[in-house]
Amino acid sequence: MKTHWISFGIVCAAMAQADAKNLMDYFQPMEPQGPLVSEGIFGTPEVFPRDSLNGLEDSNVENWVYWDGRIVKDDAGKYHLYASRWDQKYSHSQGWHEGSKAVHSVSDNVMGPYKDTGLAWPHWQEGKGHNVIGLRMHDGRYAMVCSGITYGEVFTSDNPDGPWELLGKIQVDENGFSRNLALLGLGEGERERLSNVSLILRPDGRYMIVPRSTCTMISDNGILGPYKIMHDRVYRKYPDLPQSKNEDPTVWYSGGMYHIVYNNWPSKTAYHFTSADGINDWTYRGVAFKKDAMPFRYTDGTVNDWSFIERPMAFVEDGHVTHFTFSVIDVKKGKDKGGDKHGSKILVVPFDGEAFDRDMEKLVADEME
Repeated sequence: MKTHWISFGIVCAAMAQADAKNLMDYFQPMEPQGPLVSEGIFGTPEVFPRDSLNGLEDSNVENWVYWDGRIVKDDAGKYHLYASRWDQKYSHSQGWHEGSKAVHSVSDNVMGPYKDTGLAWPHWQEGKGHNVIGLRMHDGRYAMVCSGITYGEVFTSDNPDGPWELLGKIQVDENGFSRNLALLGLGEGERERLSNVSLILRPDGRYMIVPRSTCTMISDNGILGPYKIMHDRVYRKYPDLPQSKNEDPTVWYSGGMYHIVYNNWPSKTAYHFTSADGINDWTYRGVAFKKDAMPFRYTDGTVNDWSFIERPMAFVEDGHVTHFTFSVIDVKKGKDKGGDKHGSKILVVPFDGEAFDRDMEKLVADEME
């Protein structure tokens, strides 16, 4: 009976929002940065023709494949995409945990193409890094964060191009919660290793992390923390949503509220939650995007159908999300072999953040009446 009423409540909530748009409805067609091509680049027929100048890629997979990534704009108007890469000799499953290294890339255009300028910290563990993101800190300096195969390290620089120096490792205060797999998404025997860290600056001057678990963590004492765990997983009170195998969160603040989007990888579906303060009352807002319903469309109508769409990251400018980056691969990960003509890249997709925030504000206001 309890399950019945929970399910009925979810249905009623969905019906109440039937006229509301989902986040996916605000993605916009991509303006090609060059001709759409099918020859001389990696990929399956499903991703042809495509713009090899969008985002960050090694078109011929002669050297690298790319993953992760978040865009940061500098004061001169250039765009920096901090990401991870590994040698194309690895398969995907080998590369991300055996050969992944942190890199810096730069472009004059938010859409790309981004030029890989090399390893961010070759002097530290030969550049090792994964789950790589970038951001500006409250003091204006630049920061890069890596996790997953390392322990949640933060590197900083006065210059967006580097050089990067290790500031330290993110510290976590359990704050009354049990530091376990359910809360942090840690691996067995790796109790201190964070994974899929997404980190933003809050308007109140604090730092906020959402790791794989989607449990918000907040620091009052700078970027290294300690970060206090503020709540359980945002989806726990929604039992009809998948309760396991969730990952790849992105978090941002826009339109007067905090947003989390995360992936459920078996279903290739991402979910959207909001909160007024980023701590309490995280509310499910529907499917953020779904692979089968998420064609990447160009302004001329051409569509690319990538096999996997993961690691979403929001780029906020002037208070609104203007673009998302995605890590995409043209075949199932298990079919990507070292040295073949398959690979992954970082794709940049425009997003109508002004309309999205306007509609979300109206939705929340209507709920409060």
